[in-house]
Amino acid sequence: MTNSTSTTTTRAPRAGRRWGSPLWGRTALGVLMLPLLLVSMDVSVLYFAIPAISADLEPSGTQQLWIFDIYAFVLAGLLMTMGSLGDRIGRRRLLLTGAAAFGAASLVAAYANSAETLIAARALLGVGGATLMPSTMALIRTMFTDPAQRAKAIGLWSGVMTAGVALGSVMSGVLVEYFWWGSVFLVNLPAMLLLLVLGPVLLPESRDPAPGRFDWPSVPLSMAAVLPVIYGLKEIPSEGWHTKYVVSVTVGLLFAALFVRHQRTAASPMISPALFRRPGFAPAVVLNLVSSFGMMGSAFFTTQYLQSVLGKSALEAALWALLPSVPIGMAAPLATALVQKGVNRAYVVTAGFATAAAGYALLALAGTDSVWLVLTACGVLASGIVMVISQMTDLAMSAAPAERAGSASSLLETGAEFGGALGMAVLGSIGTAIYRHEIPASAPAAARETLGGALAVSDRVPGLAEAAREAFTSGMQGAAIAGAVLLAGSAVAATATLRRIRVK
Repeated sequence: MTNSTSTTTTRAPRAGRRWGSPLWGRTALGVLMLPLLLVSMDVSVLYFAIPAISADLEPSGTQQLWIFDIYAFVLAGLLMTMGSLGDRIGRRRLLLTGAAAFGAASLVAAYANSAETLIAARALLGVGGATLMPSTMALIRTMFTDPAQRAKAIGLWSGVMTAGVALGSVMSGVLVEYFWWGSVFLVNLPAMLLLLVLGPVLLPESRDPAPGRFDWPSVPLSMAAVLPVIYGLKEIPSEGWHTKYVVSVTVGLLFAALFVRHQRTAASPMISPALFRRPGFAPAVVLNLVSSFGMMGSAFFTTQYLQSVLGKSALEAALWALLPSVPIGMAAPLATALVQKGVNRAYVVTAGFATAAAGYALLALAGTDSVWLVLTACGVLASGIVMVISQMTDLAMSAAPAERAGSASSLLETGAEFGGALGMAVLGSIGTAIYRHEIPASAPAAARETLGGALAVSDRVPGLAEAAREAFTSGMQGAAIAGAVLLAGSAVAATATLRRIRVK
């Protein structure tokens, strides 16, 4: 064991005795969940606010896309940088700095008087979010030194992260219904203020005692690796495999190779290659990526299904989409309880992937009027995925040394961003290809591209709306079959790679 590890280990129990108090520990954990919930909600908080923003600020089409997407792009691009920075300057310090930036950006966004200002505020929100996500997980890693307590805390972290995305869209719909669009940002302020007040009291400071020099060249390299790939993958489902998106992904992968090479040769790398030699860390990152693939790949279809196939309003669709969240809340605690009772983690993860595959199999049976079947499929799928995410997060953070907790967390979360974008690209492309094959060749050009395009011109072509809904549902079925096969294969891979790994 290195000296840096020893130093971190001897410091942890002093905090651990305090967190040993159930009330104090639960309160501190609750404070940590506040920024996590808001960061995840901000991914979807503009779903229903965009029409009101467009009417008020009159952004161009390109500006509207950047208002929506810039947050996720900046967040994904800076995760690794911020995780490494937290290891060096202190995770609590970074968390509180990020909370202040997130609150300030929320205030600017709420009262933005131009599209440019709102885009800049959303970018700053992404910077703040990139500091908050790895810091919360790294603090959990150092606060809860008991493996059982840490596993429960990570299970809660996974559930809050998943639920926040669903809750964000519903909250935005309700707020825009009764207030102005800026209110979707103002709700961040009380939570961030509470974190700034209670964080210094409840949360311990932790950092790598011997971090070395900060690896500045890795900052542009990591962003150049992540951003083009995320951008290309996000555009492919709706725009197709156009040359510019394929080139974007290719350029990002080339920079990723340069980033990896630099990490292997740098004296103090941003992401230490030694992390991947820790038992269980690499499989955890890969399987977590696959689980995000499955989750976001299904979301591409189910949101459109509820609105465009079933004809529900955006707010109605969001409220219906909350129903699958009910079993999600039980999935992570169940997985944690099974592992703590002695069930091999490999079999729990295998069961999670198998459950998620069953959810996709149910989705493959859906017709054009199968709301309960689709919602049940979503609930089963998401429950299985959350079981996997909670266990892979716990495995990765337990395998990583405490002094590298921020870097490990950021790498896990960056992989999840890649997985989600890849899931939307691959499964979305499968569904789109089937849709275009099934739609009548005589349909207008716009109708042959997307379901939304078909519905927009359906009043001029008798029977087009029904044909388009049937074609979209066929595409969803085909993508669901592909998703089920992938997750079933992941279940087998989980058993093979995890059954001999024991990490505490």
